[in-house]
Amino acid sequence: MCGRFDCHAELITIIKEFKIDRSAVDYHPSYNIAPTRQIVTVKDDGTRHLAQCRWGFIPSWADDLKIGYKMINARSETVAVKPTFRDAFKNHRCLVVANGFFEWRAVGKSKIPVYIRLKSHQLIGFAGLYNAWKSPAGEDICTCAIITTSANDLLRPVHDRMPCIIPKDKEDSWLDPKINEKDVLMSLLKPYPSDQMEYYEVSPIINKPGHDAPEVIQPVKES
Repeated sequence: MCGRFDCHAELITIIKEFKIDRSAVDYHPSYNIAPTRQIVTVKDDGTRHLAQCRWGFIPSWADDLKIGYKMINARSETVAVKPTFRDAFKNHRCLVVANGFFEWRAVGKSKIPVYIRLKSHQLIGFAGLYNAWKSPAGEDICTCAIITTSANDLLRPVHDRMPCIIPKDKEDSWLDPKINEKDVLMSLLKPYPSDQMEYYEVSPIINKPGHDAPEVIQPVKES
């Protein structure tokens, strides 16, 4: 799964790496992004742009914001057919911008947090789905889920799932609103190559969503 990540890059770097045409987001870098937070996404409606969405997908038929807590992730194996996500999979795909993400490795009875990123330190684009949800009060809220897949060889000892990372040369295809063939899109949702990723142990301060500072992603020094 993916339940915590960070996005601390400068806005100009995000714009450059994702070939953004326009941006009107109120962006604030964060080292500890938890569900229900506003996250930065890349969308394409004919022009490539940044948009902010609430992390936690809310289907159009839902009448309660709290349902988003249960839908922070969508499984790649069922995303094309599950009623909750299938329309968004065809028509409302996005990239969720991240520097890296966190997972917890079981060691005995303890859970050790680790930080996972690309070896190149490039920004990551998670495969995402979004929906414009209208609340009972009439408020329009953009909500979003991150698609997950089976873990690659590197991460399997840590967790059996990982977020789908769209390779740079496939981002255009994932975002293209004219592409909605299931087989084409499903071919993009694969475990990212192990040899291009790395992870290291970080401090348990990551467990507190309110702790948002650079030390969250600093490696724990071995004694």
